Amino acid sequence: MIEAAQKDPSRFAELYELHFERVYAYVARRVRDRSEAEDLTSHVFHQALANLGKFKWRGVPFAAWLFRIAANSIIDRAQKLTHESSPRSLTSDAVSEAQDLEKIETVARLYRLVDHLPWDQRYVVRLRFAEEKSIREIAMELSRSEGAIKQLQFRALQTLRARMRDKDV
Repeated sequence: MIEAAQKDPSRFAELYELHFERVYAYVARRVRDRSEAEDLTSHVFHQALANLGKFKWRGVPFAAWLFRIAANSIIDRAQKLTHESSPRSLTSDAVSEAQDLEKIETVARLYRLVDHLPWDQRYVVRLRFAEEKSIREIAMELSRSEGAIKQLQFRALQTLRARMRDKDV
């Protein structure tokens, strides 16, 4: 969809529809003023459309790119309000936004790392943590013992921890 939108900007509407709610929710939680959240969300998508040609797939979801634009827009807004508000509260807001952005990037990196696990480990991690299934349910689904599922989960988590510590991956 991204490549199609890069070639034909009229296809950006599909990306907008797919990501609008999450970006709006992200902005609204941080801005807390509906009108301002709507304006900032609109700004995010205008920026995304204007810079879509610069987007390159690097293993991080497109949504993370949109969240980065949103975080930068929120910080820019806070800086513009510096003259009207107390600098201390804006500084803490900017720090909070930077921390949120770091969390988003960490989660995106984790998703990418999960995609590189062996098939059976990846499947167990997704069922266990995304679908919140029990060890017993996963064992029945894969026709394996509960011990085997626990071992797959253990190995997957060990691999993910090691790779998360390695910043180059």
